[in-house]
Order: sequence, then C-alpha cells, then structure tokens
Amino acid sequence: MYINRQQSQQETPLSITIDYYFTPQSPWTYLGHQRFAQIANAAGAAVRVLPVDFGKIFPISGGLPLGQRAPQRQAYRLVELQRFSEHLQMPLNRQPKYFPVGGDPAARLITAVDQQDGSAAAMTLAGAIFRAVWVEERDIASAQVLAEILHAGGGDPARLLQSQGAEIQQLYEAHTQQAIDAGVFGAPSYVVAGEIFWGQDRLDYLQQRLARR
Repeated sequence: MYINRQQSQQETPLSITIDYYFTPQSPWTYLGHQRFAQIANAAGAAVRVLPVDFGKIFPISGGLPLGQRAPQRQAYRLVELQRFSEHLQMPLNRQPKYFPVGGDPAARLITAVDQQDGSAAAMTLAGAIFRAVWVEERDIASAQVLAEILHAGGGDPARLLQSQGAEIQQLYEAHTQQAIDAGVFGAPSYVVAGEIFWGQDRLDYLQQRLARR
C-alpha cells in the first residue's frame, strides 16, 4: 500500500505505521526481512520502506564501517551471522564475493519502486536484493544486476532509469535525514510512533508493541 511521505505518523485505532530503515547490503536486514514483513502484515500495519545512507548516519551516531571496526568485533560478527543463519534456517554466505559493496544504487531503485508501485512492491524488491548479496553472491552495485533482479520480479524496467534521477536522489537524502532526526543509528531499524527497535533480533519486541496498539 502506498503511503504518502507527508502522511502523519500518528497512530489511529485502526492503523499503525512502521518506518523501516535499512541499507540494502545489510546481512541483518536480510535475516529479518521476511519475518518483519509477516509481522507487519499480521498486525495490519502500513510499512514505510526507507533505505537510507548509513555513510552519513555513522559519523553522527558514532558507528563505524565494518572495515574500521576492531578485529575482535569483525570476527564475532561472523560467528553471530552463522548462529542466526542456522537458527532461522536461512541460507547465508558470511563472506560473499561482492562485499563490501556500495548500496546507493540499490537503495535508490527500491525508493523509486516504492514511489511508483507502492510499498508491497518495494518490500518484494528489497528481499530479492538482500538475497542477491547474501545468498546468490551478486554485485548489487551493478546496474546490469539490478536490471536483472527487477526483471525477474516482474518490475517495470523504467524504474532503473528513474532511480538515477535527481528526484529519487533527493528522496533518498530526505529519508536519510529523517532517519537521523528519528535517532536511528543502525540497520535494520523499525520505528513505531517514535519508538526504535534496532536489529532483527528485536522483532519479538516489535511484535509485542504492535499488539499493544
């Protein structure tokens, strides 16, 4: 369902909105994406699909790109990825061929699809892009790969060109600033009426929050 970006974020007794902040190359977003979609759908919640630029968020929030983190943290990240992959029974290449990879082109494509085709289409595309990185080991910085993913999902090929335009870039930047203003510092983050749930391992708490509405 398409949600106007200017729509009020206030809850009503009949509806609730979740702002879904992520970056397309995040393994944690991949691991939580399907379950998040199921939780939101079961709760009848609207989802604002908001890929953002953590390259701009980290300097403000104190986060570090993966390559700049301490070796101990990098090593433990691989352990945790394996644990969650096995626990959730989801395939995942912990060190895929194309990673690190720039996420901006994919983020702009998801944004373009969201604007033109609605959040359901954007959620489907996002899931395919996550799988492309972490299961299929494809280069999501490549326009050709993005075109193939879009085509495989039955998307309009015009979206790729639209994603490269100034309007989508401005939206991408606006959504990034929106994340900063909301206090978001990591991916994925799910925000309900100003309350942040950071990480796919917080989905149980998000589900409980939605049940209390």
